[in-house]
Amino acid sequence: MKVGVFTVLFSQKKFEEMLDYVKDAGVKAVEIGTGGYPGNAHCDIDNLLESEELRKDYMEKVTSRGLEISAFSCHGNPISPDEAFAKESHEALVKTIKLASLMGVPVVNCFSGTAGDHEGAKYPNWPVTPWPNEYGDILKWQWEEKLIPYWKEWGQFAKDHNVKIGLELHGGFLVHTPYTLLKLREETCDAIGANLDPSHLWWQGIDPVAAIKILGKENAIHHFHAKDTYIDQDNVNMYGLIDMQPYGEVKTRAWTFRSVGCGHSVQEWSDMISALRTYGYDFVVSIEHEDPIMSIEEGFARAVKNLNSVVIEEKPSDMWWV
Repeated sequence: MKVGVFTVLFSQKKFEEMLDYVKDAGVKAVEIGTGGYPGNAHCDIDNLLESEELRKDYMEKVTSRGLEISAFSCHGNPISPDEAFAKESHEALVKTIKLASLMGVPVVNCFSGTAGDHEGAKYPNWPVTPWPNEYGDILKWQWEEKLIPYWKEWGQFAKDHNVKIGLELHGGFLVHTPYTLLKLREETCDAIGANLDPSHLWWQGIDPVAAIKILGKENAIHHFHAKDTYIDQDNVNMYGLIDMQPYGEVKTRAWTFRSVGCGHSVQEWSDMISALRTYGYDFVVSIEHEDPIMSIEEGFARAVKNLNSVVIEEKPSDMWWV
């Protein structure tokens, strides 16, 4: 297992400067944004798709520093009722899958997307309760008419290109729990899996270790994000976990993203790492910093230190004692 970083944190740095910075910080892999919400500061996807020479040079800059690319990421909403954004998200996904295939990058991370509530909708609609009954009707329509058809086609496209899709289980999108991920995977293909981020599990009341066991048994964890969440129970009592306050309202929010070890103990992170190893995930743990009370540099350094203290790097030894 290796510690990596989602390099969107350092979009202000030039590509090679960023690579030097994260290598010196102690990581061994990079996850690179190619479009959508993460942007593409470190990846000119159109030029890379056109030129084998540029691709070789790009990869050489990574590998010569002892790093690897764990994933390309293009989080967007390809089934959005906003046609322009849906098109932009879809095109970024297709290009990213093609580039990953050409460059031997195993995973493309993204969101499942969220549709509107009918064919003429203007905005996405995320139902969170089955009653009144129209919410359940909306969810059924979204899955049957939008989500499953889209990922049946483009999940297979990814599989045909020898690329795995890592869907981030993120509130606000139709795939946001182990159940919804496995349901979509069953309806599409096994190229569809999770980019598992425990920060989004905690605020939904899901135990990340349990989620790892559920998804690991199905070989459905394709990538892993390292981000923590602090839950303020006093604020939960006021606002509930479906808290619509801006992320910057830290004093009153029910929950807040934190750097690794600042929301849950390092022991809990060690338990997750052990569960990942036990249930078959032996790839990259990619740091994502969204901590509102720490600088990127300090939060990143804290995450690297805490993860490097618990990550399991070597293969297990033979059981000489049995």
